[in-house]
Amino acid sequence: MTPPQSLDAILAFQTLEDGALSVAVPGHFSNGPNSLPPEKGFPFGGLLAALCAQGMREGLSLTAPLRSLSVQYLSAAKFGEPVSFRPRLLRGGRNVLYAAIEADQDGRMTHHATGTYGLDSAPPPASPLHRVPPALDSLNPEARIHGPMAPHFSSQVEYRFDGGPNILGGNEGKPAIERTWMRMADGRALDEAALCFLLDAVYPPAWTITRTPAMMTTVDFRIDILTDPTPENAPDGWAFFEFSMIDLGLGWTVDDAVAWGADGTPLAVARQRRKLLPQRSA
Repeated sequence: MTPPQSLDAILAFQTLEDGALSVAVPGHFSNGPNSLPPEKGFPFGGLLAALCAQGMREGLSLTAPLRSLSVQYLSAAKFGEPVSFRPRLLRGGRNVLYAAIEADQDGRMTHHATGTYGLDSAPPPASPLHRVPPALDSLNPEARIHGPMAPHFSSQVEYRFDGGPNILGGNEGKPAIERTWMRMADGRALDEAALCFLLDAVYPPAWTITRTPAMMTTVDFRIDILTDPTPENAPDGWAFFEFSMIDLGLGWTVDDAVAWGADGTPLAVARQRRKLLPQRSA
C-alpha cells in the first residue's frame, strides 16, 4: 500500500507548459468517512484552501504575508486527476497586493479564490484572548477523531480535544462548539498553508448536536490571518482552535473558527458557509 502523502508533498506543484501549476489530490485527503472509499467524499476543503494560498504565493512570487483568503467551491474535484491552478495578480502595491487564482480539472472549474497580501506595521497589537486555552499536556492524547465517521483527512492531523470530540450528538442540549489543540501529524512547522488546512480540519459543528447529522457541502470559506505563525507562538506546530456553529436553518449552516497561538496570540479567524444537501428517501 502506498503511504499517504504529506501536506508538503501535495504543495509541491508541477509547472505546466502554459505556466499553470498542477497537482493531483490523493484519496487520503477525502472528507468522506473512513468506513467508505474516498470517492464517497470530496477533496477536503481545507486542503484546497491551502493549495490556493500556496499557488498564489508560488505562481506570483509573492513575499508579503497572506492576510485574507476567500475560497468559493464550485464543483467537486476528482481524486487522482490533475487540478490546474492559474494565479493572477489583480493589483500590486507597496503596502497591499490583491491576487486571484482559478482551479480547473479537465476544463471544468472546481474552485477559485482571492487573496489579500500585506506587511504588518510596527505598533504591537492589542487583542486580548477571551478564554484561556487549557494546557496542551493536560489533555488526553487519545481524545482524537476516530471510528467509522472519522474523515480520511483526519489522519493528517494530531488532535488534543478539550472535552471532545463530540461528533454525533456529544453536544446535545449545549452550544455546538469544539475546542482542540491541533498540528499536522508529521510535526511540520505551522505556516499560512497549514493554518488554512487546520481551520477546516474538524467535522461541521452541527454534527455535534445530533446523532443523525445532515449531509452538507461547503460553498464559501473565508480566512483572515491576524498574526503570522512562528516557532514562538506555535511551538512544534501546535495551535489552539475553537469551532462554533453560528446558524443552522433554511438549507444552510454558518460556522466560525478561531485559532490562537500557545501564548494566547490570535492567529486567524475563519467563517464557512455550507449548503445542506437534500435528503433522499429510501
